[in-house]
Amino acid sequence: MATTDSSFNGLTEYCKECDLDTLHEVNVQIRTESLKKENAQFSREPYRVTECQRCGTRSSQRMNNA
Repeated sequence: MATTDSSFNGLTEYCKECDLDTLHEVNVQIRTESLKKENAQFSREPYRVTECQRCGTRSSQRMNNA
């Protein structure tokens, strides 16, 4: 489970690479999934993106599985 850390604008989460709970920078990105230009405006989805502040490993997860 993620916890807040008041010393930095981030969350403490488990990192698979470090095998520890480490500080992560977390943000949400809107990504276009369609490669077709005419459908691009209808294919934007939110992704939760995390980066471990210890080892730099990044991961992303689609937030809307419609």
